[in-house]
Amino acid sequence: MTSRERIMASVQHKQPDRVPLDLGATPSSGISAIAYNNLKKHLDMNNGHTRIYDVVQQVVYPEQEILDLFGVDVIDVGRVFNEKDSDWYDTTLADGSIAQYPKWFRPTLQPNGSYLVFDKEGTQIAKMPVGATFFDQTYFPYEDDYPDNYDNLDKDMNKILWQALVHSPWDHASEPNFYEDLRKRVLQLRQNTDKALMITCGCNLFEWGTFLRRIDNFLMDIYSDEDAVKELLEQLMVRHLATLEKVCDAVGDIVDILRFGDDLGMDTGMFMSREKYQTIFKPHHTALNEYVHKHSKMKTFLHSCGSIYPIIGDLIDAGYDILNPVQTTAYQMDPAVLKREFGKDITFWGGGCNTRTILNRATPQEVYDYTRRMIDIFMVDGGFVFNTEHNIMPDVPPSNIIAMYQAVKDADLL
Repeated sequence: MTSRERIMASVQHKQPDRVPLDLGATPSSGISAIAYNNLKKHLDMNNGHTRIYDVVQQVVYPEQEILDLFGVDVIDVGRVFNEKDSDWYDTTLADGSIAQYPKWFRPTLQPNGSYLVFDKEGTQIAKMPVGATFFDQTYFPYEDDYPDNYDNLDKDMNKILWQALVHSPWDHASEPNFYEDLRKRVLQLRQNTDKALMITCGCNLFEWGTFLRRIDNFLMDIYSDEDAVKELLEQLMVRHLATLEKVCDAVGDIVDILRFGDDLGMDTGMFMSREKYQTIFKPHHTALNEYVHKHSKMKTFLHSCGSIYPIIGDLIDAGYDILNPVQTTAYQMDPAVLKREFGKDITFWGGGCNTRTILNRATPQEVYDYTRRMIDIFMVDGGFVFNTEHNIMPDVPPSNIIAMYQAVKDADLL
């Protein structure tokens, strides 16, 4: 099988020739810059560049040599932009190693060593403290209350770090003829690679509420001011569907998978009851999936961290084809139970290795053994793409990364 065939076979719940693998196709299935530099040093790879395309999370695009080494089967179409050396500049990471930022991102170094980000109006929207490895949101437009109307919603959304500092290809979205250019570049990419193609489209709903209102306020609103929450979501849906229309028209016949995002769980349970999810959010999630499936050939992928077992059936009913990152360390997220109850109806993209206590702290042999166990559980009858539980973080030893991918390579599906 080609990489694209391997990915799509598994998404269609058919057994591929080997375990399909993702590293870096989304901002939640990749590797941080520090871990990437350490891996390259361990492998004695001294060429190329460590390019941080998601500046908020400090996540990099893996280079072709790494993709080939580990047998990665899917790539993010965003890599077709910012391809010139002049699109990047060097920066020093928290561990003293060198990486590159896109030229449009210019955080301000403070005397104490922290970094701040200001928008064009001078509002501080993000901060990376000394020694940290990602940026935190510092501005919440609706922290005090909802606005009287949503005439300025687009402007307010542009003050949120996740949108103001958005990763490629969306860092070019304001350019003239962006969608025509996107189509041209992605067509060329598809002709030049046999890997499956992924586009990240966001369309978050719960998360946008937390970005605008602040999470503590928005969680209370779900129970105490449901009408205001629903009004905000209606406004967001107008914008999300407009974006999806353009994406489906531009690349819906070229790209294989469209990634949505909405973190609905935490370690100990969901952020809300199942009933609140069903009445407030599920109808909109259903509409997003229906639009993509009706107007493109793309499969839909939901990134949702945490304990979401109570609503996985609802997510399937809403139309999602793929679930990521499959956080098996969270409450009620036992991998064997997930596979048994939902494995025939949704593809698990993740869950391949615990990034919280195994990949970063165990021995290479323990990492290898753990990874093989997860593959044995998830890979039965397809419906699985190997990925870690979220990104590979800065503290992960290179030897453990290599042990994990060796376990993937050694998994025998025949």
